Amino acid sequence: MAKRPLKLKIRIPPYSAPRNAWRRQLHAAIAESQEKSKVKYRETDRLEVEVRLYMDYQALGFHDVDNRLKDILDALQGRAGGPKNRRTLQAIVPNDRQIFRVIVEKREPPKQSHGKGHLVIRRLGKWRITRRPLTRRSNRRPPASH
Repeated sequence: MAKRPLKLKIRIPPYSAPRNAWRRQLHAAIAESQEKSKVKYRETDRLEVEVRLYMDYQALGFHDVDNRLKDILDALQGRAGGPKNRRTLQAIVPNDRQIFRVIVEKREPPKQSHGKGHLVIRRLGKWRITRRPLTRRSNRRPPASH
């Protein structure tokens, strides 16, 4: 049986405030790409995300990658404002805890990009999945304090 396709490559719009409007733009771009490719993500899929954001020199020093990544992950979950327990858009990825690996980069745009960045969503490579528990327990006692 063939594997389901899980890879999406999307050109994303440059960041613009307000952030919830940008999340809606992101969601629209991703949903359009998803519709063309017929890729659907399930709750059991383990994914990785790669993001390249293009910004002018001044914006590079101003924007934190963690804030822009949060906007992207929220857009993937269908969140663009309102109460956290209610989605305002259709979820593309059911839950961002399915994302096990993220690569995010910000840089000045090449001329041909027109300011549009890149987003790639794909299946997490099997070699990256750990079979051990995420936390380790030790039978040793902590050292006594004096």
